[in-house]
Amino acid sequence: MTNYSILIVDDEPDILQFLTYNLNKEGYKVYTAQNGEEGLKKTFTLEPSLVLMDVMMPIMDGIETCQLIRENKSITQPIICFLTSRGEDYSQIAGFQAGADDYVTKPIRPRLLISKVKSLLRRYTTVETKENSSSIKIDRDRYTIELKGKNINLPKKEFQLLDFLVSRPGKVFSRDQIMSYVWGTETIVGERTVDVHIRKIREKLGNDYIRTIKGVGYTYNEI
Repeated sequence: MTNYSILIVDDEPDILQFLTYNLNKEGYKVYTAQNGEEGLKKTFTLEPSLVLMDVMMPIMDGIETCQLIRENKSITQPIICFLTSRGEDYSQIAGFQAGADDYVTKPIRPRLLISKVKSLLRRYTTVETKENSSSIKIDRDRYTIELKGKNINLPKKEFQLLDFLVSRPGKVFSRDQIMSYVWGTETIVGERTVDVHIRKIREKLGNDYIRTIKGVGYTYNEI
């Protein structure tokens, strides 16, 4: 038995049974949920290492569920991988914008699934270690940052942007993902707005913590 737990969220009983069987064979502790709402509650309660989640589900779909998981900073964030029979580009883009880490397309082949799960969980171990050793401490109640014993005050948007990046060290977030999280969908801002806020954060923290990935976006670099 491994130390990793996996939550499968899918409204098809056959899929739940098939995935549970194959993952149990590999020694993983597996939990299941049959819709997004149930999956959200179990994620917050169980804090699994990995969430395998269908996109199209009743009550609450996978996209909304993923967004709500990512918004909860009080839990250890899981790796999220979508399971879907939809191969359209817009569906995948929506998933990544919501905060998903990867995609597996149905029908699912057991060997490919196990290989994917092992790869994703290696990523989870890296993220968890970095989060626990972070040199930046964030107080979300007071909107303050502590860096190497020094308190730093950031305006609200800069704080939210940094908090978003720090929540997943090493993960590259696109400008669209950052804009969606910090400014929401109701406010129209240009990509340059993100760049300006990144520059201001770097002026206060130094240039080493936030890396620019050319043509993609930004990532928090734990040092």
